[in-house]
Amino acid sequence: MKKIILLLTTVLLAACSVVPESKVAGKVDLDNLQPLPTPERYDAVPLRVAVAAVISPKGTVESYAPFLKYLERKLNRPIELVQRRTYLEINDLIEHGEVDLAFVCTSAYVQGQAAFGMELLVAPQVNGRTTYNSVLIVPADSKAQSMADLRGKNFAFTDPISLTGRVYPTYLVEQLGSTPEQFFARAFFTYGHDEAIRAVANKLADGAAVDSLVYEYAVERDPSLVEKIKIIHSSPDFGIPPVVVSPYIRPQVKEELRALFLGMGDDPAAQAALSTIGVDRFVLIDDGAYDSARALVDNTHMPQTP
Repeated sequence: MKKIILLLTTVLLAACSVVPESKVAGKVDLDNLQPLPTPERYDAVPLRVAVAAVISPKGTVESYAPFLKYLERKLNRPIELVQRRTYLEINDLIEHGEVDLAFVCTSAYVQGQAAFGMELLVAPQVNGRTTYNSVLIVPADSKAQSMADLRGKNFAFTDPISLTGRVYPTYLVEQLGSTPEQFFARAFFTYGHDEAIRAVANKLADGAAVDSLVYEYAVERDPSLVEKIKIIHSSPDFGIPPVVVSPYIRPQVKEELRALFLGMGDDPAAQAALSTIGVDRFVLIDDGAYDSARALVDNTHMPQTP
């Protein structure tokens, strides 16, 4: 028993004794942080990139593959493409730092910036513009000339929080003194602007509102669409869907990515990659460019998302 007490006393004295002061070897400059080197025998950590389902998953992979390969070469690290069905799921990944970089829709940025500080990185410039529109489309032989003519018809929304594919058409319906539930005979989600275009072209829907950039891109790739669908209304300009980063991304990585994106327009090796996603170049954009989208969201009653 005495041996046990003596052992416990020794342990306690050792635990409570003064720890020798350690010498600091050099100092850390917090204003000049550098990426940690990849440990030997370990692969580089992938850069996780999310792309909102503006177009169908298959179309996204096909369109973004050359672009992501370019980033991979320039950054000298693997790129991992992450896709989810809805814009809100992508926002959730960004909020929790599960992706580093993301291509999101305008309303997703507006929501994410307000909710958890989603950060703008750059914006794409398309045909010299950093704005886009919601275009209301119907079958080519439809007699509809405005949203009012689609009362009692079938309508295709894109994503539950899409600015161009749901918020704006809902706003148009509300201006007619109604709600989508009362106004349309049936409304459904396609979870992709290209799928909404296809639904109208194949007369599965009597109308849809889609991203003007996706519409123009779709018609360019398939000119026969102009014989199947037509635009009957276009919204005011909105700030273009941006490229964003997680608020948890390391500052030096964010600046490296920004510099790389901004330099693509002057890099001949980047032109094919930019062309496949329909972008001229990437530019800086101010948060104020999204104020009109914020105003639309604030003035539109959005039903509970499914």
